[in-house]
Amino acid sequence: MDIAPEDNGAEEPAVERRGGWRRMIRRILLAVLAVLVLPYLLILVYALPFTRPVSTLMLSELALMRGYDRQWMSLDDISPNLVRAVMMSEDARFCLHGGVDWNQMRSVVEDALDGEATRGASTIPMQTAKNLFLWNGRSFIRKALELPLALGADFVWSKPRMMEIYLNIAEWGPGIYGAEAAAQHHFKTSASKLSTKQAALLAVALPNPFTRVASKPGRGMTRLAGVVERRARASGAYIKCIYP
Repeated sequence: MDIAPEDNGAEEPAVERRGGWRRMIRRILLAVLAVLVLPYLLILVYALPFTRPVSTLMLSELALMRGYDRQWMSLDDISPNLVRAVMMSEDARFCLHGGVDWNQMRSVVEDALDGEATRGASTIPMQTAKNLFLWNGRSFIRKALELPLALGADFVWSKPRMMEIYLNIAEWGPGIYGAEAAAQHHFKTSASKLSTKQAALLAVALPNPFTRVASKPGRGMTRLAGVVERRARASGAYIKCIYP
């Protein structure tokens, strides 16, 4: 008696479907891995002094067909008044830490665990990493991605290069990016000629340049800028990694 072979026709499509799902999952994982690795490759590229990085916000402006104003300035051409003011306002320990101020971070975490209101602990390297590679908004996912990027960038770039990139991608108003565009927009002058007062106003506007307009400061903003201006004048010991 002949025994007919079993018909595997019904099994083959199921096997093909499983294989298709595996290939799709593999491609998704590879794409996610590429997205995670790309910023670290760009950190190496951006270490080259002739590169002029753009931020994710700038790219979003282009994607939305809005455009933006940014005129790259080398750090040597930016007024030291702005460098000092930004450092004293945003990250006074910029020259001392390796991208993350762990003491400040620990205090913030302890305050959060105690149910107290938390203050910002973002360093200039962390803000630079966020602006270049990530997105705005608070989330643990973004912060988890931001920390190693900040550490990596601070390890690869010199402190002057870090400051140069930060001051050229910082947002100072709708479509206004970088120190030169900000100085022209708010004070009709160049970033190389900013006074100590103008620099302090730009520095204190950084946390929220939409509600804190450097050229139209309110009483509270003017008072805060005065504090930053005084600290900037006495910042010699804190900025030796930029101005030895």
